[in-house]
Amino acid sequence: MMPKLAKLLVVDDEPFNLEIIAEHLDGAGYELVTANDGQEAWDLLQKADQDEFDALILDRMMPRMDGLTLLKLVKQEARFRQVPVIMQTAAASKEQVMEGIQNGAYYYLTKPFDGEVLATIVRAALTDRAGWKDLAREARQEGQILELMMEGAFRFRSLDDARALAQSLANRCPDPTNVGLGLLELLVNAVEHGNLGISTKEKARLLHQGIWEDEVRRRLELPENADKHAVVSFRQDGRTIRFHVKDSGPGFDWKSFEHFDPARAFEPNGRGIALARQLCFSDLEYLGTGSEVRFSVAGDDGN
Repeated sequence: MMPKLAKLLVVDDEPFNLEIIAEHLDGAGYELVTANDGQEAWDLLQKADQDEFDALILDRMMPRMDGLTLLKLVKQEARFRQVPVIMQTAAASKEQVMEGIQNGAYYYLTKPFDGEVLATIVRAALTDRAGWKDLAREARQEGQILELMMEGAFRFRSLDDARALAQSLANRCPDPTNVGLGLLELLVNAVEHGNLGISTKEKARLLHQGIWEDEVRRRLELPENADKHAVVSFRQDGRTIRFHVKDSGPGFDWKSFEHFDPARAFEPNGRGIALARQLCFSDLEYLGTGSEVRFSVAGDDGN
């Protein structure tokens, strides 16, 4: 059976812009569906199931329904909440970018955009989408067992380990989907940046070349990284679930990443820690040089 092509919904009221996007992404293995404004896109989405579209590319300024209004509708509907949204705009102030981020647009493109930049951002969004789908598939018996545990610690070293643990641990929380996304960001950060020393700049280059996961696997096999692991622990404290992650690295300049810099909205990476802090956890704090981070999730009345 042929693998399913990633399906993108591209929304723009300018036919020329739709043609340019189609031209840039031609031959990249995507199926494109276009809409001329937000209302037309929303009508299409209402007829779609939750797995039909793998990403949305939205123009911000459109007649009938603009991109921000459509974004809010998409993120309010549970079946589309994990579909990544790339917002494209001719000019974006810091306030506009933050407004988009707060409503769930984690990727931005400025017009006119470079074809290679477009391809990199789309690839990064689809990589995240694949990771989120993996999280959902991992919601099995492991999560049910963890619900009975009051505390525990787990050692991990690979991206696959991080993905499996993120979903299992998230199942201990009232909002496992949202918490799982934040956990995944922090556990992957411990592997790639902490243990393997891949800098944010290096990751951007690797994503651009489409070889990020290959490089992670290559470095995991190096003799100097054979004994490097990270540990994630959790503890139920009343209604609060407290987490702690420690990697084997020397740390990093975490202070420049704990708050969201709108300029990073236009990059394929570098936003994960700030988004986890802002959207997923009650609190998040890096310790010392940055090789340790602790964060917590407030439980509901059932916890």
